[in-house]
Order: sequence, then C-alpha cells, then structure tokens
Amino acid sequence: MELLKNILVVLHLIGWAIVLGGTLTHLRTPKIAVGVLHGALTALVTGILIVGVAEMSDDLRDPDMAKIAVKLTVAIVVTALVVVGQRRPEKVTTGYLAGIAGLTAANVAVAVLWH
Repeated sequence: MELLKNILVVLHLIGWAIVLGGTLTHLRTPKIAVGVLHGALTALVTGILIVGVAEMSDDLRDPDMAKIAVKLTVAIVVTALVVVGQRRPEKVTTGYLAGIAGLTAANVAVAVLWH
C-alpha cells in the first residue's frame, strides 16, 4: 500500500510540475500550453487517489481533512481556469496565467508547510 501511495505522490508532483512549467513558459505570449490540462487533471485525480489510499491504510494518523479540503478546492479552481482558458483563448492574459501559476505554487506550499 505504501508503494502505491508513493507512486501516486510522484505522479501528483509531476502533474503540478507540468501545470507550473507550462504556465510559466507562456507568460510572454499568453496562452494555455499544450499538456497543462492533462497535468492539472493528473494532479487532481492522483490527489483524490492519494487520500483514498491514505484512508484505507492501517496508518495510525488520519489525513488532515481541512488541509485536503483546501488543496482540493485550489486544484479544482486551477483545473477550471485551465479549461476556461483553453475553450476561450481570448480570455487568457499574462495575469490569468500568473493566477494559475500562483495558485499552483500555493497548493504546493500548502502541501509542504501545513503540518
């Protein structure tokens, strides 16, 4: 069970890295990069699976549901922004992309700093 959780965490981090990297590379010419939606969906789905695996494990520590709720909310907002940006490219500006990048960085910070 621990191996599965670790694999999911690696995929989760790769998903967020795709979102952050793809967003930052297109700040000068504002558009949603190819693959950013896949990265966001990967991060969202693997995050949900990580919580499911953690709930099923025999670990004595229960997952912090407040932290999970914050991370899930941010992940849904980022995914929604990416979807809207792909469907309506005229809405994508440098500020729009900076918002996606900032929320992505905030989600990573919550994961690392919230104990």
